[in-house]
Amino acid sequence: MKKILFLILPILILSCSSDDRPDNNQFLPPTRINYQINLNLPQFNPLKFPASHFIDYTANGSIKGIIIYNIDNTQYTAFELSDPNHSPSDCSTQDIEGITATCNCKDGNAYNIVTGQQTSGEGQFALRRYTIRRDGNTLSITN
Repeated sequence: MKKILFLILPILILSCSSDDRPDNNQFLPPTRINYQINLNLPQFNPLKFPASHFIDYTANGSIKGIIIYNIDNTQYTAFELSDPNHSPSDCSTQDIEGITATCNCKDGNAYNIVTGQQTSGEGQFALRRYTIRRDGNTLSITN
């Protein structure tokens, strides 16, 4: 029994992965995000309701801003607003309609703001994901 455990334990340890994957996107420069949103403030009211979003354009360390989406009041997503398949420019800021983020660079790039995956257009990168956690009425967004 000890021999089996001794053989299986290294396999289990080595198979664990980390969320600290490097972001190898050559279009988006590295960012450092670490801020909090107080859901009690009126400007963040949309984030109190499932299936709604809020775009934060403030100087929070992002490139073009952050899109925050409330899935079900316990799960949220947060993504960079700049199209990951373009260098930041006047047209790379995305517009949001429903759960779709669409690039303004006339190439048809569109992304799902729940999953971050590209839904149309060309490119090899999904949206840049930020970690988001809810603790009471505070959302913490980091990378």
